[in-house]
Amino acid sequence: MAVSSILDIHAIEQVPLSERGLAANTYAALQRCAAEHADSPALSFLLDAKKFQRTHDWSYAELFADITRAANAFHHLGIGPRDVVAFLLPNLPETHLTIWGGEAAGIVMAINPLLEAPQIAELLRAAKAKLVVTLAPTPGSDLWNKLASQLDRLPSVQDVVWVNMTPYVGTLPALVLRGLALREKLRHRKLRIHDLRALMRRQPGDRLQSGRQIHPEEPSSYFCTGGTTGLPKIAMRTHGSEVFNAWAMAANLQPRVTSQVIFCGLPLFHVNGQLVTGLMPWTQGDRVIIGTPQGYRGEGVIANFWAMVQHFGINFFSGVPTVYSALLQQPASGYDISSLQYALCGAAPMPVELFREFEQRIGVRILEGYGLTEGACVSSVNPADGERRIGSVGLRLAYQDMRAVILDEAGNYLRDAQTDEAGVIAIQGPNVFAGYLDAMHNKGVWIDIDGQRWLNTGDLGRQDAQSYFWLTGRKKELIIRGGHNIDPKQIEEALQAHPSVALVAAVGSPDAHAGEVPVAYVQLNPGASCDEQTLLAFAAQHIAERAAVPKRIEVLDALPVTPVGKIFKPALQQREIAQVVRREAQALGLAQLDIEVIQDTRRGLVAQISAGTHQEPLALALGRYSFQIEWLDSPHRRSSDTQTERQAMSR
Repeated sequence: MAVSSILDIHAIEQVPLSERGLAANTYAALQRCAAEHADSPALSFLLDAKKFQRTHDWSYAELFADITRAANAFHHLGIGPRDVVAFLLPNLPETHLTIWGGEAAGIVMAINPLLEAPQIAELLRAAKAKLVVTLAPTPGSDLWNKLASQLDRLPSVQDVVWVNMTPYVGTLPALVLRGLALREKLRHRKLRIHDLRALMRRQPGDRLQSGRQIHPEEPSSYFCTGGTTGLPKIAMRTHGSEVFNAWAMAANLQPRVTSQVIFCGLPLFHVNGQLVTGLMPWTQGDRVIIGTPQGYRGEGVIANFWAMVQHFGINFFSGVPTVYSALLQQPASGYDISSLQYALCGAAPMPVELFREFEQRIGVRILEGYGLTEGACVSSVNPADGERRIGSVGLRLAYQDMRAVILDEAGNYLRDAQTDEAGVIAIQGPNVFAGYLDAMHNKGVWIDIDGQRWLNTGDLGRQDAQSYFWLTGRKKELIIRGGHNIDPKQIEEALQAHPSVALVAAVGSPDAHAGEVPVAYVQLNPGASCDEQTLLAFAAQHIAERAAVPKRIEVLDALPVTPVGKIFKPALQQREIAQVVRREAQALGLAQLDIEVIQDTRRGLVAQISAGTHQEPLALALGRYSFQIEWLDSPHRRSSDTQTERQAMSR
């Protein structure tokens, strides 16, 4: 049925979830769909966006057979239900084979390939990974070198499985790749190195050799959600949570055509890539297009995106605000993109101006949503067939409850928040994870509400009278740069090691392209002297994650603190917003500007601006940012503002 309001979700829930007949595990869910759509196209992979017509294709029968062969290959290497198969891969068909075949054999753990080698090793040690799947030695890729440099520090890793690019390249490049692989195997003779395709060729594709019967509560995957220093924070997810989330996402996105074509551009080490462009479409009979190993970052992907929409008849894609911003720079005129029904935006707030301009120019509906790794992937989304409220994260999924709640200082439940009252977002349902691998990280994660266990997301938000949710604060102070989560602690701990530094606070600064970029504020030790350029160089040297290196460091006489002496980061975030406003005003030649950034209990941080007759051009410039704005000297909003936006600003 079509979902247009919370009433439709209530109607879906009239049928008990136990009667929906959901598969017990991800392997069974894929098997069921493959049986129904055996000869239908399931997966297409294009290596080069400039030659996107050249694809490598799998039908549902072929894809499921390869997933089964991969599962059997891992089982043959000794992987059991409690063993961890980690992967360090770009977006390839073999990445999906590793994910779903790995879940059929054991537990799959995704590793961000952009991490530095010591960080990768730390995560593999924490998970006690038994097998690692990575890219074979390939020019232009450092994945093998990263892993190889750490293997002597990874006693739990018994086997390494290479994914070779030879099936996707010409004869001469394939010979070069085989030569590189042979040389590296000779250099690492003591390692048990295998080729994934060679292993799969020796396995049957019609049954699991293990004979395993997988129950919904069994672990399916590990995902890294915490910082990259100290003990990693690894979320344990179950088969049932992933299967339910894929089904519930599809239910909330009704109505839909019977068979969609979905573009995969987000990384497959991320929950969105795996579920929104993997498990969900492959339980619905859809076709997934993997757009180059680098996804949206691949050369020519953005430039040729509209041509690919026309060629493949793409109906749906998922992206972050930076993707939509980049696509706006590519003219869509001249291409038939009428197949596009809608696009999903998550991971970071969508600036209102970007939202409006994309829909007006491209003519594609954007559905903003909200989710987290601990909730499988998606927890709420704006309805495809109902009102899409700009700035909100939409309606909750069917069968997954979601509330804004008021907690006491110890984190205990006091009451539900009232309509439009900000509180902590809590979720409860079959998509919620089993907890963190390290029990120490489970402190404060769970909330007891009337005897039920709810997940404390750490995000602040409110629910309006029509049950739409609105986020008002950032989860655990994470900095979200282009959809990539950066833990400020790694910045702070690195700078804290400088002998001149007394205190450090890292926050996200609004950025028109990336959403946020990291900046750091520093308080020096008494009598110490150190300039900002020296600190920037120190940070670049000591922060392993390149994306986390601050774009700017400011030295303050004293950092703002709370009455009990804790650093008060909202004051620094207010300062950053004010600086962005003043910078945009100066670029427009506006010398006189009054601005105050306040903490609104319902909307979060709000920039109150008085710009007089210069409001219109400044409003257009600031529309590229996601923070809230209130114009103090204007009796009415701009005539181009929609009713939905006015409602959003009034809440």
